Amino acid sequence: MNPTAWAVALEASTLGDWMRTDPWAYPSANVLHVLGLTLLVGPILLLDLRLLGLGRVFPVDATARVLTRWSVVGLLVMIGSGTALFAADATALAANEVMRWKLVLIGTGLANAITFRWLWSRRLEHWDRAPPALGRAQALASMALWLAVPVAGRLIAYL
Repeated sequence: MNPTAWAVALEASTLGDWMRTDPWAYPSANVLHVLGLTLLVGPILLLDLRLLGLGRVFPVDATARVLTRWSVVGLLVMIGSGTALFAADATALAANEVMRWKLVLIGTGLANAITFRWLWSRRLEHWDRAPPALGRAQALASMALWLAVPVAGRLIAYL
C-alpha cells in the first residue's frame, strides 16, 4: 500500500471518524500530546544539560536512568496521541512538507538517542572525568532536534 493510500485508509478508519466527530476526542488527544511532549522533551533537555556539565552534583548514570524512563513514557504517549491526531486529517497531513520534516526530526532524534546509548551507556559513570567530545556533540544535537520537533509541530497549522 502506498503512503497516500495508507493515509486515506487511516483517515477513513473508525479512529479517524471518531477523532473528527466526537467533541472530546480531538481535544483530549491534543492535551495528551502536549503532556507527552512535556514528558519526552523535559527530561531529555535536563539529561542533555547534565551531559554538558551542568548539575555535577547528580551522577550522570543515575540521572540518565531516571530521566530516560520518563522520556520513554512521554514518547509512548506521543505516539498514541499523535497517531490519533494524525488520523483525523491524515490525507492532508501526509502531504504536508512540515509534517514530513517533523517526522524526520523525530527519527533523527531517536537515532541520536539510540546511538548515544549504544556508544556511551557503559561509560556514563566516568563521564565527568573524561567527557567525550562526540558525546557532548550528541547532547547538543539532541537539544536542537528535540526543541525543533514541537516547533515543526506548531508550524504544521500555518505552513
